[in-house]
Amino acid sequence: MSLFVNQVTDEWGTSYSLTGLGYGVLVILMLALLVLACFLGGEKKIKTKHLVFSAVAMALGMITSFLKIFEAPMGGSVTLFSMLFICCIGYWYGLRTGLMTGIAYGLLQLISDPYIISLPQMITDYLLAFGALGLSGLFCNKKNGLIKGYIAGVLGRYFFAFLSGLIFFASYADGTGMSAPVYSLAYNGAYLGCEALITLIVLAIPAVNQAFVKVKEMATAS
Repeated sequence: MSLFVNQVTDEWGTSYSLTGLGYGVLVILMLALLVLACFLGGEKKIKTKHLVFSAVAMALGMITSFLKIFEAPMGGSVTLFSMLFICCIGYWYGLRTGLMTGIAYGLLQLISDPYIISLPQMITDYLLAFGALGLSGLFCNKKNGLIKGYIAGVLGRYFFAFLSGLIFFASYADGTGMSAPVYSLAYNGAYLGCEALITLIVLAIPAVNQAFVKVKEMATAS
């Protein structure tokens, strides 16, 4: 269909797959965003440590996103703390860096497992939803900042997941006895809420919480 995507038609309707050039462009954009995020962290020059810690957190988030406790039938899954690792970046380096690296992570998810029916849906499901995990940066200097930031990030992702379900996948509510808004709230809330609950229980363990504080000290040390 174009240099970047090919049209695919199946029993679910029409969607788009990435071409080799499309994958290449997304990789370049992801790397550029990751580097830019380090510029936005309030430093006059890139700190190698910031770049390394952000890249490692993204890698851990990506790896754990494949470790699924439960996978919903029409997209979405409960993973082993994948959102937590992305929220850590905002917790370490603040809102701007958190948002940019969240968007970069969204591009990485798009590269690894794309499902595209339109450009607005792609932006909402990947760039905005995963980028919202960077809202954790709102609490980077607050007491219990990781827990508060994680909740903010998950709620941000939940909002865009709900929006996507309402706008682009409303037809899935047919036959469920629920309206499209209620169905999207329930469907996306089920898997996101379950993973968030598991993660918050683990973070409530004093030793675990203290370990993340120590990691932050390492990540932000001069």
